[in-house]
Amino acid sequence: MCGIVGYIGINEAGPVLLNGLRKLEYRGYDSAGIAVAGSEITVRKGVGGIEAINAVEDFASLKGSVGIGHSRWATHGRVSKENAHPHLDCRKEIAVVHNGIIENYAELREQLRAAGHVFRSETDSEVIPHLIEEHMDDGKTFEDAVKKSAKKLKGSFALLVLYSKEPDKLIALRNEAPLVLGIAEEGVFAASDCLPFLHSTKKAIFMNDGELAVLSKGGVKHFDFRKGHSIQKQVQQIEWDGQSAGKEGLPHFMLKEIYEAPAATRNALAQEANFFQAFAEELKKFRKVFLLCCGTSYHAALVGKYLLSKNSLEAEPIIASEFPNFVELLKEGDLVLAISQSGETADVLQGIKRAREKGARIFSIVNVVGSSIARESEKTIYLNCGPEIGVASTKAFVAQLTLFYLVHYALKNELEKGKEDLKEISNLIKKLIEESEPQIKEIAKDFAKKQHVYFIGRGVNYPIALEGALKLKEISYVHAEGMPAGELKHGTLALIEEGIPAVVLNPKDGNYGDCLSNGLEIKARGGTIIGVSDLKNAAYDKTILLPQTQELFYPLLATVPLQLIAYWTAVERGNNPDKPRNLAKSVTVK
Repeated sequence: MCGIVGYIGINEAGPVLLNGLRKLEYRGYDSAGIAVAGSEITVRKGVGGIEAINAVEDFASLKGSVGIGHSRWATHGRVSKENAHPHLDCRKEIAVVHNGIIENYAELREQLRAAGHVFRSETDSEVIPHLIEEHMDDGKTFEDAVKKSAKKLKGSFALLVLYSKEPDKLIALRNEAPLVLGIAEEGVFAASDCLPFLHSTKKAIFMNDGELAVLSKGGVKHFDFRKGHSIQKQVQQIEWDGQSAGKEGLPHFMLKEIYEAPAATRNALAQEANFFQAFAEELKKFRKVFLLCCGTSYHAALVGKYLLSKNSLEAEPIIASEFPNFVELLKEGDLVLAISQSGETADVLQGIKRAREKGARIFSIVNVVGSSIARESEKTIYLNCGPEIGVASTKAFVAQLTLFYLVHYALKNELEKGKEDLKEISNLIKKLIEESEPQIKEIAKDFAKKQHVYFIGRGVNYPIALEGALKLKEISYVHAEGMPAGELKHGTLALIEEGIPAVVLNPKDGNYGDCLSNGLEIKARGGTIIGVSDLKNAAYDKTILLPQTQELFYPLLATVPLQLIAYWTAVERGNNPDKPRNLAKSVTVK
């Protein structure tokens, strides 16, 4: 992991690749580098942020019109300049950038060492240029050596490969890791997603597993590297543009994306009525719906389970990395509904493959059109929320919840009513942000000084407690825990002491009295309680007042204040909320 970019064309590659790496920063990284091919390959790389590395390495000064770049998030080997990509072969004629994990790298490394190859890093990725070099030493052409090497690799990989003696081409390969090509007048791009080339073109070709592309200034040739024959690919038009990924004068993408929650709600409603109704009706045919997801998407799925149960549908959210342990629950013809913002989450993709082996059908909810999960699915509904750049998901979570609410209405044959109700919710979210943010900033100042924060809720608000805790800990680095309010007495109350804060998600519903009592248990032990409710209550030390609406919609309203608490706490602690340490936006390895 975590992002790759390549370019071949009429412009100097250095500035193009530097811009591409900047566009990929949201994916998370700890080091970065660029290689450009002319008469020889020049590699520059380093540890830290793109701008800090560039200040030393001056990527834009690299000469040559073909090159590759990489932003690394360490998986094999420590964070170091040696382990940063690109990696070279022994003669420094072949350069490779790799996103993914090579599962048989140790075996290949030993074989190559025995053949005389010298390794300079600890990474799994470095076996790739040496493997290509070995096959070229055996008489293979550059293209054939890359194809033969790809067949020997086990695991996930998106690769870009340069060869100094053939600087008129760039080779791209994909297997279980995202890779998309951009076709522009000034050249051809290859990248982990569309952002690095949207300023130049909206014409894209999404590569599938087992495909190899040879890029040149004149165009692209496509091959199936497993079967060895050429293939035809369709150019797709990307509907959103790079400007939608700008900060628009705000200090961070995360804040911009929280502010976009009302628009994310409305945009999620932009579904073709007949298709969406048919999608919902199809769910009724299954004995059980397995919701396959990770992280924030799992919390959305828990809300989805609640809403589906209101329509007498049994749903089982399963964290994708744990899915292999439960795959025997699947029966032929069951439905797996995969949920992922990026559409590239490795654990979800692996789960889809296991589910298909069991004869399950695959539907999905994703944000990125043309993503791997979308292409693996029989039917897909899209979030339509545009690119989400901040690592911590905000507006995409709001859009996921919105779609589950819309499915709920469609199952009741009230799709149009659902759209109208949810449009009103989007207006309430906008009002809530405006009215609550000053108070939230004060709460954040207090949270920034704490070591622990707890979030509690009951019923459909419990998943929002989980999400609030996740947001706070992932960007502020304050330990936070979300739980069902009724579980406090089964252990967590032992941790409550003077001054520990708890956020009590407690709108007026059937759980109101019980949840308030649970909050008072915390207060009785010296804790402070922050109520998130449509009702004021003197028991709360502070209250974030929600606008009154239908009981069903309070999770959607309560989500945004919790995102703002996390954001402002991170800022108060001096963190960059867009790029939390050790985390990546698109988790494309297991």
